[in-house]
Amino acid sequence: MRAINIGLTEEQRQGVIDLLNQDLADSYVVLVKTKKYHWDVVGPQFRSLHQLWEEHYEKLTVNIDALAERVRALGGYPVGTMEGFLKIATIKEHAGDVPSATGMVANLVEDHEQIVRNLREHIDRSSEQFHDEGTADFLTGLMEEHEEIAWMLRSFIEGQPVEPNGAKPAAEAKTPVGV
Repeated sequence: MRAINIGLTEEQRQGVIDLLNQDLADSYVVLVKTKKYHWDVVGPQFRSLHQLWEEHYEKLTVNIDALAERVRALGGYPVGTMEGFLKIATIKEHAGDVPSATGMVANLVEDHEQIVRNLREHIDRSSEQFHDEGTADFLTGLMEEHEEIAWMLRSFIEGQPVEPNGAKPAAEAKTPVGV
C-alpha cells in the first residue's frame, strides 16, 4: 500500500481517526435513540415530535456518513458495529426505558449537549495537538448542527411564554404560604 502523504504524521492521522470514531459512535447511538423515540412517542405532542425526530435522524444519518468518509479520507477505517460503537461512545443507551415524551426530549437534549462538549474538545485537539485544521473545520460544522438540534429540543420543553416584543413576561406574584 502506498504511504499517505497529506502533511500529517501517522500519529497525527491516527489521533484524529480515533477522535472521529468516537464522534461516529456517539452519533450512531443518538441516531438509534432518536429513531426509537420517533417510533415510541405518544401523547398530544406525538405528531410534532414524530416529525421533528424524523428530521433529526435524517440529518444524523448524513453526518454519520460524512464522519465515516472523513475517517477513510485520513486512511483509517470507521467503527461499523454496534458493539464497537457502544464500547467507545460517551452517549449511553437507556435499554428497555420508554420515558414520557418530555423525558425523551430531555434525554436527547442531554445527549446532543454531550456531543457538543465532546466536539469542542475534539476541535481543539484536532487543531492544537494533531495540527489537522481540515478535521477541526469539519467538526465545527457538526458541532453547530448539534447545537441547533439541542436548542430545538430545549425549546420544546422550556415552555416559557414570550411577549410580542421578545421579552419574557414578569413572574407571577407568589402568594405567601399560610395566607
